[in-house]
Amino acid sequence: MSLLQKKFLDPNPDFFGLDISDLSIKVVQVDVRGKYMHNVLAGAESLPKGSVADGGILNAEAVGSAIQAACLRANITTKHVVCSLPETKAFLRIISIPQMTSEEAGEAIKWEMEANIPMTIDQVYYDWQILPEHLQGDAGKMSVLVVAVARGVVDQFMAVLEDANYKVHGFEIESLSQVRSLLSLDHQRTTMIVDIGDRRTSFLVVTRGIPVFTSSIPLSSESITDAIAKTMNLSHAEAEKVKIEHGIGSALKNDHIFQSVKPIVDSFAQEIRKSINFYLTGLRYSQAVDEIILCGGGSKTKGLIPYLSRSIGMDVRLGDPWTNAQFKDLPPINKEASIQYATAIGLSMTQD
Repeated sequence: MSLLQKKFLDPNPDFFGLDISDLSIKVVQVDVRGKYMHNVLAGAESLPKGSVADGGILNAEAVGSAIQAACLRANITTKHVVCSLPETKAFLRIISIPQMTSEEAGEAIKWEMEANIPMTIDQVYYDWQILPEHLQGDAGKMSVLVVAVARGVVDQFMAVLEDANYKVHGFEIESLSQVRSLLSLDHQRTTMIVDIGDRRTSFLVVTRGIPVFTSSIPLSSESITDAIAKTMNLSHAEAEKVKIEHGIGSALKNDHIFQSVKPIVDSFAQEIRKSINFYLTGLRYSQAVDEIILCGGGSKTKGLIPYLSRSIGMDVRLGDPWTNAQFKDLPPINKEASIQYATAIGLSMTQD
């Protein structure tokens, strides 16, 4: 089972990308002809609360039904799927081993993984890829990107999809899919991707196109809604409407909305700074983080991007999940609407 590169039995299947999060299902299918994309199909379906929690599927029947509903909404007819795996259940590491052949590397990587992940090798599915350049700088060594996911998590996702009559051709962790959709193929800058999701926010640092660091925090788009509801004594639905219409409010006027969410958005900024500092002082694969890109449904919250940019003192911008796509006309879904589909779009662009 490949977690880095799909190895399909059928070399040219029609397939769709499937992103399963705590509160929603998102599906995307693209039709590539030559260098252009045609007939992009996309849809989303809400999940009943408690169906998925912290990346684990708790109500398989509800998740299977939501996948089918999302596919129906998007007019997706193929049963072949490439599915994301939750970042919170995955381990992404860059390990350093002596120069050797790919065949020899397999055994060496097993030993290194035992020392780098908190599970035994027989408890995970894993995949690895030798990187074209050595990131640590030690002579006579090479860097290897390793991804591992607990077997129980993968088996659970596989069972849900098979029970819903889908044919699984591959799994990929969310961060790798986001790199494919958000960053150009020749991307050389060091970029932090911040995915503000339903119940959590994930951080990913990519340098020279290579994902080198991931982490996540429990702050999310829902945290902003909850703060508005609590402070302004509103129901969740009323608070969500306020967030959609007014975002984080006005920092300049220090209005009631901004006062209610300020502790949350300040925590976002603080966690981003902490993650950047850990990367620069602990991993040091590059000398600086050059930019921050936001994705996920929460990234569209009005006023959030300029506030974070000022607070952190860095360039923060909304990602474009069609960065590596070419259309004869304009993309069928604009950047702001499609940013919540960044993971599913990346999955749909997977190549053999």
